[in-house]
Amino acid sequence: MPTSRFLAVCVMGVSGSGKTSIGEGLAARLGYAFLEGDRLHPAANVEKMSKGIPLVDDDRWPWLDAIGAKIGRHLAAGEGLVLSCSALKRAYRDRLRKAAGGRLAFVYLDGSRALLGARMGAREGHFMPLSLLDSQLATLEVPTGEPGVVTVAIDADIDTIVARAVEGLAGL
Repeated sequence: MPTSRFLAVCVMGVSGSGKTSIGEGLAARLGYAFLEGDRLHPAANVEKMSKGIPLVDDDRWPWLDAIGAKIGRHLAAGEGLVLSCSALKRAYRDRLRKAAGGRLAFVYLDGSRALLGARMGAREGHFMPLSLLDSQLATLEVPTGEPGVVTVAIDADIDTIVARAVEGLAGL
């Protein structure tokens, strides 16, 4: 279980890694609120992705700042928060860390391209098409060695993945 050092946890990874499901489960286990980061995307970002157009940094900065503001409000109120956000690049994670005053941990959901593709192909009603998976994987800067990061393999059921995340967070 995270200590007061980490009152916010970002569940990160590429599309199809299970950020929302794991984030909701983790929030329930920790007794924290949950924030679906994708809901803070501007409409223009959602439209681009829906058309299979990858986002660029200039698309992501305002979105990351909106997420950072939410994190800051929760932390200022002394409330725990689990959020889902792809956070694909270290610069994105560092921006969120700064917004959280260093009180943000990350759970990186790691999986093979084959598993991610299968999951994305099985989803219905999501704005992110399977065609953008390779773009996300190319953008991903794996957070190995960064402070406050737990890596969890996604080749298990939700409860097992959540339990592994809780265990990893307890060790930070």
